Amino acid sequence: MKNAGKLKTAIITTAIVVLSAIFYYFGAAGLWDIGVSDRLNQQESVTNKKIYIIGIDDKTLEQYGPVNTWSRDIPAKLVEMLNTEAARPAVIGFDVIYSEQADEEADKHFADACQKAGNVVVAQSFSFKEMPETDADGKVTYNPYHVDYIIKPYESLKKAAINGYANTTVDADGYVRQAMAYIDYEGERAYSLSSQIYKIYQESRGEEAVFPATYGRSNRFYFTYSGKPGGYNVVSMADVLDGTVDAGIFKDAVVLVGAYAVGMQDSYTPAITHNSQMYGVEIHANIIEALLEGKTQIPFSPFIYAVVAGILCGGFFVAAGRLKMLPTGILFVILTVFDVVFAKLIYQKGSIVPVILLPIVLALIFLAKVIQDYLTEIMRRRRVVNVFKQYVAPQVVDKISKDKDFELVLGGENRHIAVLFVDIRGFTTMSESMQPEEVVEILNEYLSLTTKSIFDNGGTLDKFVGDATMAVFNAPFALDDYIFRAVCTAWDMRAGADALADKFEKRFGKSVAFGIGVNCGNAVVGNIGCEFRMDYTAIGDTVNTAARLESNAKRGQILISEEVYEAVKDRVRVTPIGEIPLKGKSKGVFVYQLDEVKK
Repeated sequence: MKNAGKLKTAIITTAIVVLSAIFYYFGAAGLWDIGVSDRLNQQESVTNKKIYIIGIDDKTLEQYGPVNTWSRDIPAKLVEMLNTEAARPAVIGFDVIYSEQADEEADKHFADACQKAGNVVVAQSFSFKEMPETDADGKVTYNPYHVDYIIKPYESLKKAAINGYANTTVDADGYVRQAMAYIDYEGERAYSLSSQIYKIYQESRGEEAVFPATYGRSNRFYFTYSGKPGGYNVVSMADVLDGTVDAGIFKDAVVLVGAYAVGMQDSYTPAITHNSQMYGVEIHANIIEALLEGKTQIPFSPFIYAVVAGILCGGFFVAAGRLKMLPTGILFVILTVFDVVFAKLIYQKGSIVPVILLPIVLALIFLAKVIQDYLTEIMRRRRVVNVFKQYVAPQVVDKISKDKDFELVLGGENRHIAVLFVDIRGFTTMSESMQPEEVVEILNEYLSLTTKSIFDNGGTLDKFVGDATMAVFNAPFALDDYIFRAVCTAWDMRAGADALADKFEKRFGKSVAFGIGVNCGNAVVGNIGCEFRMDYTAIGDTVNTAARLESNAKRGQILISEEVYEAVKDRVRVTPIGEIPLKGKSKGVFVYQLDEVKK
């Protein structure tokens, strides 16, 4: 049995490990868990004060008109104004794609300004298309990041400035929380706009640009936002161009130029705020700061996570099977808190793990325990009720079913009880002269009377033995005034026997009378038998004496022991019989005939 239990536990634990891995995969793919990670880890904390945004805002559009009508002299003027000795930024990044040539002279002006500055990054855009690719082993796979075509800056600007693709990575749930570091294309490595700006800024400070770990064919990474919408220093492009804003504030800084007006349709939903939009240029600012501060992450190993989660869930499953509800609930809370703290700590170390997956599995195990305990309790009560409803009064059965501590187990306890035996006098002789159907009818009526009398007084029906009935009082539960209740039961049986005697005399011409014996004392009470077949009964000298009293009682006579009489003498009228010898006892027992009960 123990080995079977261990095997069951091992199988269930293994299943939990596998389910954890499956849940992890679909959780990561569906991004239902990462949203919780956003709320746990994405918190505003702008630390880099050297990142500025020059916004093409409503004021700029009102002054200069729609962007697609601008002369390239306008961005050229901005580059020239910024790249003076007093104001030269470390890098200027344009989150605007200047793909088509317009005015040749103005286009050349902008390209020359960028070439002369040497610190300008302009945007381009990759268009991806899922395509089949064959690896070195000849295996065909589908690459969703196959470059179909590139929207590039016009030729002279492309050569004059540094290029970086400005694609925004939007997850399946519509939020931006990932970025692409670079893409290997046609034998060359093409860096993103944010990556290029990060590289140049680090070089300007004499530091090495260290790119974070990435994953997937698009070399993606998760990043932590530092600012919410409007969290960075934003100035209007119009104010810079007309000198309202001193260009000196941009010295040695990162300057990003991009759309900052609703009409330019360059806004997304960031992971840091799930209910507001952020302009693309602000997202680039957040990515750059994440690269500078090392606030990037990649998914944690699914295999390692599944093993760890499986072990924890397996341990919780085993513990839940051994602990009671309250300790199990406390353990569930502890493991849930551990999971959240672990997820946050490992996020800070550069990895993302599911936050609510483990608590969900633990909650399912806990729920399963609740259901199991509930069903077990129902089955236990049903089993107890089914056993005892054969022996005791309905109110006693109801009490047993509500007692959570009552256990139906093999064994007994020493308990002081009252015992009653009743038997039909002359039943064997009578049954020989009657039809079987008549005998059964008489017996059933007689047993109904004895059972009702026992139950009406709160006693426990121990057993039927042919035409004899045995009852105990004060077991299985304590019963008030149980000795007097036993005496009252005997008196009720005698009263009911007179009515039965008249009934059967008229119908069958036969008379029925009882002999009853009542005793009290200590006895062993409990379930006697074996695991698969047990009876609730009482055994011991007290029981044997009650049986001997009943066998010595004449027709219609109730005999009680001296112990019973002493307990109820103020409420009964008796006739002393004296000491009589009882079979199996070396010493006689003083008995009384019960003549009246004063209820």
